[in-house]
Amino acid sequence: MIGGIVMSQSNLEKQEAKLKALNQKIKDEKNKIEQRLGKQIISQANLDYANLSNDQIKLLAKQFSEFLKVKSVDHQPYEMEKFHV
Repeated sequence: MIGGIVMSQSNLEKQEAKLKALNQKIKDEKNKIEQRLGKQIISQANLDYANLSNDQIKLLAKQFSEFLKVKSVDHQPYEMEKFHV
């Protein structure tokens, strides 16, 4: 009986380790996507990294979010418009 409990606990610990590793992999992939998306937005909008403050980044993110919300409600194809900072 004790051997079975120890084995079950060991299996649980292995599964927990796998789950933690998977969660970390998901987190890493999300970070990569966020970085690529941010880089593409900055590149496509011809923004200057040197002139982007945290407040400007937040404003751009809000404008972009609102733009996507409106377009998804309208069911219109996405056309990039200029975002103003």
